[in-house]
Amino acid sequence: MSTLPDESGCIRLLTEAGCKRRVIVHCCTVCTVAEAIASGLNCDMDLVRAGALLHDIGRSVDHSIMHAVIGAGIAEDLGLPSEVIEIIRRHTGAGLDDEDVREFVLPSGDYIPRTLEQKIVAHADNMVSDNKLVPHTRSVEKLMSKGSDRGALRIQDLHSELSEICGYDLDRLVSELGMYPRMKGPLKEFEVD
Repeated sequence: MSTLPDESGCIRLLTEAGCKRRVIVHCCTVCTVAEAIASGLNCDMDLVRAGALLHDIGRSVDHSIMHAVIGAGIAEDLGLPSEVIEIIRRHTGAGLDDEDVREFVLPSGDYIPRTLEQKIVAHADNMVSDNKLVPHTRSVEKLMSKGSDRGALRIQDLHSELSEICGYDLDRLVSELGMYPRMKGPLKEFEVD
């Protein structure tokens, strides 16, 4: 597969990989938030959608921090474009630095989101807890409580960077989209009432 899968194709891939409905609902919510962040920006919206929908495909196998590495491997095996594979690999928090990679015993590599699309998906994921849209501070506070100050700072910095690019504080999406954002198209099936 050399082209990006559309929304229905992504949902099919998640289902075929064995993702539970809860994971698919989360991915659809992240996609809705990522689209809201990306709207009006000069980025590849199809890549944002595919990356957001497939970012947790590795949760079909594992729910630890390894899900991003496993998911990137699944995406590679499926022949997905490298741009999607890298979104999946780099989506955890606001990325993982070399110290995190050693601490979590991950394969060596770059786990920091670098492209605008990678950053949008990572941050949309930071703003979605299960299927609920929350301010980015929730992820920051969660990491601080676990003693992961570097990770919390990366999320705060990513929030500030994307908010500046968008021209508004992205936390306002919580009130604009609502706690449980309305979805469209094939994602609507996974909307929570």
